[in-house]
Amino acid sequence: MVDFLAENNLCGQAILRIVSRGNAIIAELLRLSDFIPAVFRLKDKSDQQKYGDIICDFSYFKGAEYYEGKLEAKPELQDLDEEFRENNIEILSRFYLAFESVHKYIVDLNRYLDDLHEGVYIQQTLETVLLNEDGKQLLCEALYLYGVMLLVIDQKIEGEVRERMLVSYYRYSAARSSADSNLDDICKLLRSTGYSSQPGAKRPSNYPESYFQRVPISTPFISMVIGRLRSDDIYNQVISIYMGITVNLVEAWEPYKAAKTALNYTLDSANIKEQATRYAASMDSLRPQVQQLLKEGFLREEIILDNIPKLLNCLRDCNVAIRWLMLHSAESAYDPNNKRLRQIKDQVINDSKYNPRMLFQLLLDTAQFEFTLKEMFKQMLTEKQIKWESYKKEGSERMTELAEVFSGVKPLTRVEKNENLQAWFREISKQIESLNYEDSTAAGRKTVQLIQALVEVQEFHQLESNLQVCQFLADTRKFLHQMIRTINIKEEVLITMQIVGDLSYAWQIIDSFTSIMQESIRVNPSMVTKLRATFLKLASALDLPLLRINQANSADLLSVSQFYSGELVAYVRKVLQIIPESMFTSLAKIIKLQIHDIMEVPTRLDKDKLKDYSQLGARYEVAKLTHDISIFTEGILMMKTTLVGIIKVDPKQLLEDGIRKELVKRVAYALHKGLIFNPKAKPSELMPKLKEMAATMDGFYRSFEYIQDYVSIYGLKIWQEEVSRIINYNVEQECNSFLRTKIQDWQSVYQSTHIPIPKFPSVDESATFIGRLCREILRITDPRVTCYIDQMNTWYELKSHQEVTNNRLFSEIQSTLGTFGLNGLDRLLCFMIVKELQNFLMMIQKTILKDKAVVDVFKAMLAAVNPVQGIVGNASKVYASAVAKTQKIWGPYLEAIMKVGQMQILRQQIANELNYSCKFDSKHLAAALENLNKSLLADIEAHYQDPSLPYPKEDNTLLYEIAAYLEAAGIHNPLNKIYITTKRLPYFPIINFLFIITQLPKLQYSKNQGMTCRKSTDPVDWPPLVLGLLTLLKQFHSRYTHQFLALIGQFIRSIMEQCTSQKIPDMPSDVVGALMFLEDYVKYTKLSRKVAEAHVPSFIFDEFRTIL
Repeated sequence: MVDFLAENNLCGQAILRIVSRGNAIIAELLRLSDFIPAVFRLKDKSDQQKYGDIICDFSYFKGAEYYEGKLEAKPELQDLDEEFRENNIEILSRFYLAFESVHKYIVDLNRYLDDLHEGVYIQQTLETVLLNEDGKQLLCEALYLYGVMLLVIDQKIEGEVRERMLVSYYRYSAARSSADSNLDDICKLLRSTGYSSQPGAKRPSNYPESYFQRVPISTPFISMVIGRLRSDDIYNQVISIYMGITVNLVEAWEPYKAAKTALNYTLDSANIKEQATRYAASMDSLRPQVQQLLKEGFLREEIILDNIPKLLNCLRDCNVAIRWLMLHSAESAYDPNNKRLRQIKDQVINDSKYNPRMLFQLLLDTAQFEFTLKEMFKQMLTEKQIKWESYKKEGSERMTELAEVFSGVKPLTRVEKNENLQAWFREISKQIESLNYEDSTAAGRKTVQLIQALVEVQEFHQLESNLQVCQFLADTRKFLHQMIRTINIKEEVLITMQIVGDLSYAWQIIDSFTSIMQESIRVNPSMVTKLRATFLKLASALDLPLLRINQANSADLLSVSQFYSGELVAYVRKVLQIIPESMFTSLAKIIKLQIHDIMEVPTRLDKDKLKDYSQLGARYEVAKLTHDISIFTEGILMMKTTLVGIIKVDPKQLLEDGIRKELVKRVAYALHKGLIFNPKAKPSELMPKLKEMAATMDGFYRSFEYIQDYVSIYGLKIWQEEVSRIINYNVEQECNSFLRTKIQDWQSVYQSTHIPIPKFPSVDESATFIGRLCREILRITDPRVTCYIDQMNTWYELKSHQEVTNNRLFSEIQSTLGTFGLNGLDRLLCFMIVKELQNFLMMIQKTILKDKAVVDVFKAMLAAVNPVQGIVGNASKVYASAVAKTQKIWGPYLEAIMKVGQMQILRQQIANELNYSCKFDSKHLAAALENLNKSLLADIEAHYQDPSLPYPKEDNTLLYEIAAYLEAAGIHNPLNKIYITTKRLPYFPIINFLFIITQLPKLQYSKNQGMTCRKSTDPVDWPPLVLGLLTLLKQFHSRYTHQFLALIGQFIRSIMEQCTSQKIPDMPSDVVGALMFLEDYVKYTKLSRKVAEAHVPSFIFDEFRTIL
């Protein structure tokens, strides 16, 4: 009969593929369980309020029209729903595919059983498959994997969360309209069971059988599988069902009377005591045994070959004891709220004298013993044939030499010629030569006979008297013995070791030993080498899910291997993280000693003061701590490069990643804690906190500089990379609040799985420290309470005229957060400006242009000022009337314009600081960037003059990349930036013109300070006003700006004309203000003066300058 797993056996291959897919599905479910978007749990009150109307469970299907109607009634809900869809559809699709694959799995298994029943596979029925060893195993596995899938889903993805995700997927995807979609069946299978993995949660009735029954499976098949298992398996009260998912049968079998009764015999107090004391005793006897075997030089080749069964028994006993004690003492196996379980656990722990450290030590020693034995056995297996042939050759040659000795011609001491013996030894030599390695059984039998013959020849022919002959015979017997031993080196021993040493049951509970592992590493860093064997033993657990995938030649092999290997490597990193943690603790002490205790030795020093500066105690302490750091480094590097699953773990990389992780953790925490501001504090806490933070960052920097040589890493490179990553990640997270499509952690280029940047709960409206810093700066420089003096780059308080802050603030940020910090702040301000401008345009469209009375004023004004080159008759009255009628709309308008202006001033200051520090710290970079920028602009200008000249193509990223460099070096003008795309707006120049002339009476000109606010109760700050308006106009077509400037020019001319006719000698303050606006407009935009003079006669400017 054809082998069941042969490639041409369609029946075997079909079930093998199903089982292979089952293992891959479980890996995908476990992988996805770490990526459930938190919002679907609706745990926070804020999430419930925000998303409660758009995230629904299966109750949605009872009244879909009602839910959708509710959304359609509110445009803001529709907008939120659309944003939610954009952010989550990708991950929802991934979850849906996983859920769908579970349903497809059981459908395919049922189809396979139907095919068997209908005779699709020739000569195969359910009975014949179950009689075959592989067939029985695969059918049992297929059913078992389906059960595991459903339990994993229920444990890892709560019922309510599943329902919400499925409903969201249904609403957002095309599946609802697709005829062949089986979404209904998936929803029926995966609807909530009422099960909760929380401790103390009540088990739903008929659980899990009602859950398993949702897709009916052939009853005869289940009965047959259970019938087969009943005769095969042995149960324990705590078992691992799949990759460390443990189940306590006491709890699981509670509803089933027969099973419960059977289990009660096992759970008898006397029986538990007997089991526990037996394993306690075996642990006491096994530990010294294994330690003896691990002594240097004890495990030699001959000892292994002579004692294979003995060594395997020792290994089996160790693993059985470890398994029983680990499973029956695991916290996860016992519900703390179940009294009976608590009693059983207490009895197990007391009777077995359970000591986690002793158990861990036995695990360590067993893993080391297993690893050594495996490696030696593999080596012996590799050299098996070479050694066997070498022993055969040696034995045959010895016999040939002896034959020659008895020929009588060999000059060996007094051996008489004996032709019989000569012929006999020649024959033996031929017999040895004829032994065949390939036919090991026959060769083994024959070798035993040859040894016997050599013993007999020595006795019958009285050859004992000749010592040399005896020696030859003894050597040959020894070689023949070695051949028998060598032929017994079989791969089955390695397979047995693999089965015996399985540690997959501890895939999750091993975590309870992490603290013991870390403590032992902290005390003795060389412990890492012993742990290596334990990690490799744990890696053998990967064979369980991968065996069938490999047999089926499935494409899933790589992804499943990567998932489990990645999980294991993450655990290795977690355990070994104690080394960088301990190093940083020592480092903190070193820095404290260097800053506070050790005095810096001056260049010239008096002899009698030498003793004072020597400070031997403190220096000894520094040396001792530095030595500790070196020892920790040495410990991790002793681990050697190790293949964990399919991932290569390089200890040097592991150390560097660990150091990076610890640095990121500490720096991120320091930034989070150090930059929290109290908005009510007077004066602001901003500068003191920045100074404090700068000192903290400097401490980290210095410590890194100090450590790099002792641990052989590039300290400065790591510092720059990680600090920039922390800041950029926090900026990205802060900017997320302004984005419709959010950047999730798993999409972020700055976030990493191995070296994660911690996320902290927000303390105010900002998500991160960079948001708090930005909002604190905006708060203290608020144009409603401060006045910005451009020439001095300083903000003063409006009422008290006290200095609030100045451009030194940005130097302080530079020294605290570096270029990345300033650049990040700049980026965040850009997002804020965009948001402000968008809100502003919405206000114009939805409030101002919807007010009929106000629009009528704009129409009348437009008629009054036409043509714009002319002069408005009765100007004061016309303008005053328009201003009075539109007074109510300017409050929010002014606030928005000033906010934008304020942020533009901050952006200018940041650009100045970045440019200054770039020229100071990297003058060559600054020069190169400036020249490249100029030449690029010249080329682009030339291209527009003559299109045949080159221009960067669309797919060329040069302009985009150079812009990022220029912004980081402060070589850009924030005022020239286009922040938003705009459409044509009616009356836009008129609206802005009326706005500016409404504000002019609130301002006055002062020779020392320029334009300042008249009353602190009605605050208007001139620089933010001008820059805000300038930025707003920049977002629209340039013709709007020309019309706006023409209206201001006309206003100046008209008022001046009226003054002349009424013989008013002084220039009105509103005209001074309007002219100041034009002057500043030209100054900030760096345009030619002709732009202003095109609208205002030069004699007016000349008169205006006499006032200045």
